[in-house]
Amino acid sequence: MKTGLTTIGFDADDTLWQNEQFFKLTQERFAELLADFAEPTHLHDRLLAAEKRNLGHYGFGIKGFTLSMIETAVEVTEGKVPAAIIAEILAAGREMLRYPVETLPHVQETLEALAGNFRLVLITKGDLFDQERKLAQSGLGDYFDGVEIVSDKTPATYNRVFDRYGDGPERAMMVGNSLKSDVAPAIEAGSWGVYVPHELTWVLEHIEAPEHHPRYRQIDHLGELRRLIESLA
Repeated sequence: MKTGLTTIGFDADDTLWQNEQFFKLTQERFAELLADFAEPTHLHDRLLAAEKRNLGHYGFGIKGFTLSMIETAVEVTEGKVPAAIIAEILAAGREMLRYPVETLPHVQETLEALAGNFRLVLITKGDLFDQERKLAQSGLGDYFDGVEIVSDKTPATYNRVFDRYGDGPERAMMVGNSLKSDVAPAIEAGSWGVYVPHELTWVLEHIEAPEHHPRYRQIDHLGELRRLIESLA
């Protein structure tokens, strides 16, 4: 094919399986626990600020989210948060680590169709144990030639991964629901970037789409990916 495409990277959370919905449910529970101390909107803003502040310390994932909830609870109660509420927050975090994996529509048939023609790589952020658990429970692991669980997704990340598993970023494509993490840095590295929107994408992953870049594409769901790839041939 004209593109010379040999390697396709896939994001995991909210691209292959549901993820953000569990954070939303836990955040609603968090608001209930702190209802006597802060209004939900104010609490949401304080929690988001804590998450953003803590990314460099705890990284992405449930453990960092749980620690940010505890930190926010301490802040909004001026250090008076009851131990029982801290225990409830910790329990909520553990429960998130036990949620079943729910794959998104068109995922399995798309991976099955592409696996024989391209090298597929899973590239995901988050806690190592949790991401490994979700991949194992998803039943999708055999479709991938490589799995990379990274602390962040930058152009250097995509250069390294696509050099390792493929023929460099210029002959690779990254597919995911985050413009900030999956699409923009992959394009900057020289890859194709395919945006697959998800209704619950985390607010900190929102940026403007690089709509005028020749290597940017958007599809409604993964079932459209094979046709997109064929159109680039």
